[in-house]
Amino acid sequence: LTVVLMSTWEALSRYSPTTMSSGLVSGGPVSLIYGFILAIVGSMATAASLGEMVSMYPTAGGQYHFIAKFAPDKWQNILSWFVGWIGTFGWVSFTASAPYLAAGMIQGLVVLTCEAYQPQRWHLSLIYWALVGFATALNIWGSRLFSLVETASLVIHLVGFVVVLIVMWVCVPAKHNATFVFTTFLNSTGWSSNGLACLGYDGAIHLCEEMVNPETAVPYCMLGSLTINDILGFVFLLTILFCMGDMENALDTPTNYPIIEIFRSVTGSSAGSCALTAVLIIAAWLGTIALLASTARMVLSLARDRALPFSGYLSQLDTHTDLPKRAIITTSSLLVLFGLINIASTTAFNAILSLAVLGLHISYLVPILFFLWRRLSAPHSLSYGP
Repeated sequence: LTVVLMSTWEALSRYSPTTMSSGLVSGGPVSLIYGFILAIVGSMATAASLGEMVSMYPTAGGQYHFIAKFAPDKWQNILSWFVGWIGTFGWVSFTASAPYLAAGMIQGLVVLTCEAYQPQRWHLSLIYWALVGFATALNIWGSRLFSLVETASLVIHLVGFVVVLIVMWVCVPAKHNATFVFTTFLNSTGWSSNGLACLGYDGAIHLCEEMVNPETAVPYCMLGSLTINDILGFVFLLTILFCMGDMENALDTPTNYPIIEIFRSVTGSSAGSCALTAVLIIAAWLGTIALLASTARMVLSLARDRALPFSGYLSQLDTHTDLPKRAIITTSSLLVLFGLINIASTTAFNAILSLAVLGLHISYLVPILFFLWRRLSAPHSLSYGP
């Protein structure tokens, strides 16, 4: 599940407003390659720290429970509340990103294949709502199919990666050389000073109460999924940079997604681009289901600790299935509201999505800092996990 939640190689291609476009404009290939390496190092260190903490206290609340164990007594309540809220909002924003970007790619393919089509923001929101509705329905009424969906997501994640790579390396008419990929620095931001552009592995934590032996299973799951995704992501990033063709054409594409234009350039046809992009869309579509499941458990955990409005209502499980249906519906309702924001302003919606990165990393940083403080100041007070 965590492998699918991260979907690193798909994210590198899907996040056109942030990951790919920003990296290419703010530094070029150099920023993407070395920025990604720095991100790998930082993510592995963070995952190792979170893994140590979850092995000691395996609870669905994760970070906000950790801070309650490690912070000084007088700060525990306020810090737990802060970390819980900002982490939950980060997860809700993170969950919204998958259906939104899948919807954007669907709209981008329509732009690619139908010259008469004029894209509208409300079109995108309608597609986004349909994807959210599908994920909600499956989480509530399709729990028996959940394992099948997870398997399908993993197959798409791994097999799709191989298919996309083979097609790109075989079909590309001309490749860039290693000098372009590893040494080319470009600054198209308008800033006179050059700088390095470097811009959900904790999903398993929030499902740990439904796992066997979470003290050991969750840390291995986090580090293992991060390792797999980092390898796939780095290989995919190298493939994109070697095979992307003209960078200006990719950035100026009317589809708003450079990867769609890169696929079209590599395959030489719109049909080929549609086929490869469909892999990314399906992966995001299925990944939305897992993201919603993990986020709803985070909402449930906060509600059980009376940290949310209407906590008594949200903390109740369905009497027949033991699923947090109310938490799922509440999370989905927030996602629907995000779609309304997109109709009013895409900039505002993208700003909310960017909070996923900020919120999640703050929720990682605060407990890690206090864990370090406790290890240095009172190591005898810690009871380490297996």
